[in-house]
This record gives sequence, structure tokens and C-alpha cells, in this order.
Amino acid sequence: MASAPPVSPAPPAPAATAVAAPAARSAQIEVPSGTHIPLVLHNAISTRSARPGDPVYFETLFPVAVNGQIVIPAGSYVSGEITEAKRAGRVKGRAELMIKLTTMILPNSYIVNLNASPSGAGTGGGESVNNEGKIVGDTDKSSDVGTVVKTTSVGAGIGAIAGRSAGGAGIGAGIGAATGLGAVLLSRGPEAELPRGSTLEAVIDRPIYLDADKVQFTSPGQASTLAGPPNREPQRNKVPF
Repeated sequence: MASAPPVSPAPPAPAATAVAAPAARSAQIEVPSGTHIPLVLHNAISTRSARPGDPVYFETLFPVAVNGQIVIPAGSYVSGEITEAKRAGRVKGRAELMIKLTTMILPNSYIVNLNASPSGAGTGGGESVNNEGKIVGDTDKSSDVGTVVKTTSVGAGIGAIAGRSAGGAGIGAGIGAATGLGAVLLSRGPEAELPRGSTLEAVIDRPIYLDADKVQFTSPGQASTLAGPPNREPQRNKVPF
């Protein structure tokens, strides 16, 4: 009897190519553009010594919530840098500061890129924030007028004593006025200053997207207790100092 022909083994099936499933994107919470974040300043700033690139350090004073959930607790850190610092002129021009806020660190060490501008500074003086986010120093017009009036009066008295006449008083008044005007021209306007403890608001320029699993805060947080700056009167500074 003839033997059956040998059966060839079946070829191995091709290996299946593993296809990685796309990673699930974590849910995010949007902090919308225009949100105000109250801040307190930790390091004093003055146009007398500030330079572009100098760091600035703030802390959030009040929690920020989105849809009833706290996403930025009080006590979060905010940092940035000075981008422009201009001292006041001798005759005109107020001192100016520009600050860029770039980074926020939440209490759980979650770091967030921030793009925000300052608004509504509370410095204890007459500094203000314009619509471009620029901090502008106070003016000292009343002091300028007071300097001229005071030196005019003193000059008139000296002139009257020396000349024993109304003419002498007039000459003395003119000399006193010139002296007072010279004193104003040889001094700078007030510096723009933000003492430690100054407050301002950061206004978010673009939406911030936070990973939902990293902002599961159950407490509103707590900011450091910093004394606010004392009230200040604008003072001119003698040039060149």
C-alpha cells in the first residue's frame, strides 16, 4: 500500500502589530481672560534703583474660583520682572514702571505660566496704573509752587531790609523767585515706589488652562500677613541723586 505524502506544516501567522491607544487628555479648567487676582508685594520696588530684568515677587491675597471650585488659593506665589523703569524728569515727566507677571506657583507646587498685567496699585502714595498696565509716579506740583512762593517771600523780606524801600522788596522778590525756580529745575520729580506690602491686581491677558486633577483644593488658602505701606507724601529728589 502506498504511503500518504507528507503534510507540510502551515506557515506561521503574521504577528499582529500593536497599536498604542492615544493617551487620554486630562481634563482642564479654564480661568478666563480678564480675571482679576489680588496680590501683595514681597520686595520693595523704586524707580531710583530698579532696572529692567529685576525680579518681582507677589503673593495672592484672595482665592479665585471657577464654577464654584477654588482653583487659585490665597497664598499662591506670583513672580515676574521689571520690563521698564524710568525716573521722573527735572521739569516734566513722571516716573514710570512696567512689570510683567510670568509665573504662578500654587500651594501644591503646581507651576503655571501666567501672562498678566498689573492694575489698581495701592502703594500708600499717589502712584497710579494707566490703561496700558504702566505704574506711574505721583506729581509734586504743590511743592514746586511752595518752593517758589517761600523763596520769593524770603527774598522780598531781605530786599526790603537791605534797601529800606518797596523797590528793594521788589528786587528781593525777583531774586527769590529765580532761586525757587532754580531749586525746582535742579531736582527730579517724585520716584514711582511700591513699598513692601503694596497691593495690586493682576489682570489675566489670556485664558489660563489648569489640569483639573492638580487643582483639587478643599481650602481657600491663607496669605502671609504683611503690613500695608504707610501713607507717603510726594518728595522731589536732588539731582544727580
